[in-house]
Amino acid sequence: MEAIAGTHFQLPGQTSFYKGKVRDVYSIGTDKLVMVATDRISAFDVVLPRSIPYKGQVLNLIAASFLEKTKDIVRNWVIDVPHPNVTIGHRCEPFKVEMVIRGYLSGHAARTYASGRRELCGVALPEGLRENDRLSQPIITPTTKASVGHDEDISREEIIRTGIVSANHYEQLEQITRQLFLRGTEIANSRGLILVDTKYEFGLFEDEIVLMDEIHTPDSSRYFYADTYEELQLKQLPQRQLSKEFVRQWLIEHGFMGKPGQTVPEMNDAFVSLITDRYIELYEHITGLVFHRNESRINIPYIESIIIEKLKSLH
Repeated sequence: MEAIAGTHFQLPGQTSFYKGKVRDVYSIGTDKLVMVATDRISAFDVVLPRSIPYKGQVLNLIAASFLEKTKDIVRNWVIDVPHPNVTIGHRCEPFKVEMVIRGYLSGHAARTYASGRRELCGVALPEGLRENDRLSQPIITPTTKASVGHDEDISREEIIRTGIVSANHYEQLEQITRQLFLRGTEIANSRGLILVDTKYEFGLFEDEIVLMDEIHTPDSSRYFYADTYEELQLKQLPQRQLSKEFVRQWLIEHGFMGKPGQTVPEMNDAFVSLITDRYIELYEHITGLVFHRNESRINIPYIESIIIEKLKSLH
């Protein structure tokens, strides 16, 4: 299977191009962005050498679905989704933090806890927790938003003290984050899943807080299967999960955590295919829709033509 590793469009009104870890972002004029969800995959803030077929389509369509289902909570940046891999939206002034919220001790939080630390981003954690235990209440553990390299943990107090985000705006971001997580949790539960943790990115558009980028996708979120959670936790066994965490674990097992001097292990065809299947499985679980594998999606000139036509119609 082929994958979309990147794009190099020339769009009408294009003023700049930015290649993110996963997305190709085209600035159109001063007020619009075209975001192409490629099939690139990153872990430990490093883009892995091989792209994952259909991954971009999964991310973009899940994000579009959840943005539609949460627009009563907070306005979002989307204008249109003209292609399964493409979103056109408003250019926003981003807040320089990512709002991470956790309902369970998993992933980075579990690794921090296992190291002996009992505080994460200024939030105290109780003794006696095991990996994947449910927290008494969801905690917000923000990170700085790095355009290159690693995002860094940061506390609420430090964000406000250093002026990264004003106290007024930050309090609003926390409130919106909790509301979005509750909505995501409810939707996941209705599909037999547990939304374990996730992150949100916000910006300002017309002086209003707006939800940007993706939401509740396997790149930004972690899901467990609800029906086996209690039994596996009781037996202290790994949780069945739908997220990118299994890719991180595979990398760790092969000696890579994104640290200086480490080499990214090579992913063979079988493992790449497994990642594709995991992403599609999550799409079908969380949306309740059947995923259609359409090979024409990798026709780059066709995607470019669709974007151009849509931009013309928006003028």
